[in-house]
Amino acid sequence: MKKPILAITMGDPAGIGPEIIVKALHQPEVYQKCRPLVVGDAAVMQKAIKVTELPMSIHVIHQVSDALFAPNTIDVYDLNFPKLDQILYGKVSAQAGDAAFQSIKKAIELAMNKEVDGTVTAPINKEALNLAGHHFDGHTEIYAHFTQTAKYAMLLADEFLRVIHVSTHVSLREACDRVKKDRIIDVTQLIADACQQFGIKNPRIGIAGLNPHSSDNGLFGWEEEKEIIPAVNALKEMGYHVEGPVPPDTLFAKAKCGQYDGCVAMYHDQGHIPFKVVGFNWDPQTGKMESVQGVNITLGLPIIRVSVDHGTAFDVAGKGIASPDAMLLSIDYATRMANNKNTETQKHRD
Repeated sequence: MKKPILAITMGDPAGIGPEIIVKALHQPEVYQKCRPLVVGDAAVMQKAIKVTELPMSIHVIHQVSDALFAPNTIDVYDLNFPKLDQILYGKVSAQAGDAAFQSIKKAIELAMNKEVDGTVTAPINKEALNLAGHHFDGHTEIYAHFTQTAKYAMLLADEFLRVIHVSTHVSLREACDRVKKDRIIDVTQLIADACQQFGIKNPRIGIAGLNPHSSDNGLFGWEEEKEIIPAVNALKEMGYHVEGPVPPDTLFAKAKCGQYDGCVAMYHDQGHIPFKVVGFNWDPQTGKMESVQGVNITLGLPIIRVSVDHGTAFDVAGKGIASPDAMLLSIDYATRMANNKNTETQKHRD
């Protein structure tokens, strides 16, 4: 099987996206498992090479077939934005937001046209995105819009913890209202399918409660009885290996220790907080981020999208100190998913 082609979007050019891409693509093992190309601006990526001081070069392309896929040479699908390399690091701007958006849109187009096997996204700034007139909450919503996907969900993943969400970017009040049986079933099916793509044949899924102690049989709320438990029972009848509602304060600790292959969180922070406690590593002496582990995968799309699970880090952008760990992990997950998808396609052909 040929190594999958991955389109990597450059992210916001004022953030750390370009430099962590350069650092990741400097690792020989990346080219041993996939064929990466960057979608964005060649001048911005050249600037990132200078920041990282790595012996890399840029190869400008305007179609995927022109890519070299050679180590230490970064193929850039150049959208040629005017004077984009003059943008200051750490500054929010409409120009940067538009460039990030157009790069994402092009990567989606390449994937939908089957010119690439998957996409990996570097971080964007939501304020810059909206200043540019692109009113989306983030990557997930952009991908859903341009792929015309109605049922989708955000999955956070690292080596030991995988978390999907019933709702994400809404108020806490609205998040409670969105805890519905059908949605819980949908996202549980999505994470179970994703785990199988990662090589887990019979994934064990833990489903969180919404209220403290999963409501203690109705003492602290009714959502468990009326929505979550019926969803769990329905999933068991379908043959899924699920457990719940598990009290939220114990679910993720159990998952980290290997009791569950995936977790269903009821809202954004319920899933994000434990995930980032595990994946974000700070140096207590310097007070700075030492490394960031974890990826964000959008499930339910007709194409593969994996992203780093951290922001643009404007405070350290341009200093050459940002860790590429999450970008490397994103490339690894996208590669595994693409290989699995290609294998399934070949089986159907046979």
